[in-house]
Amino acid sequence: MKLLDIATVAERSGLKPSTLRYYEEKGLIHALSRHGLRRQYGPEVLQQLALVAMGKMAGFALDEIAAMFGPSGRPEVPRADLQARSDAMLKQARQLEVLAQMLRHVADCPEPNHLECGKFQKLLRLATKAQKRAGRTARG
Repeated sequence: MKLLDIATVAERSGLKPSTLRYYEEKGLIHALSRHGLRRQYGPEVLQQLALVAMGKMAGFALDEIAAMFGPSGRPEVPRADLQARSDAMLKQARQLEVLAQMLRHVADCPEPNHLECGKFQKLLRLATKAQKRAGRTARG
């Protein structure tokens, strides 16, 4: 197995060496040895870093991501947590789509005063209903 120098890992992953050292402190990756003062990693580190990037994109904290790696460094993914995160992201995407449509209508509305626009009034009622549902969900 050919080891990768920290500079090579940094170049291939697009991460700074300081970030790699930080990830090592957090338990996300592990150096297998050192060549002088330079850390040496196994080739699997690039895949681990890709998984870390995906976890970050999904909104997981580094500690949560670290918990998803077993002692061998292989992923031990909590599927139920991922399903819940995916559901929440899809819900948020739908909410953002509705919000974008509302903003687009406000920007393009032909009425001189938005409050006189029937479609805008309907959108306001929908926003109020969504806010009430969100408040009930947050409380219990």
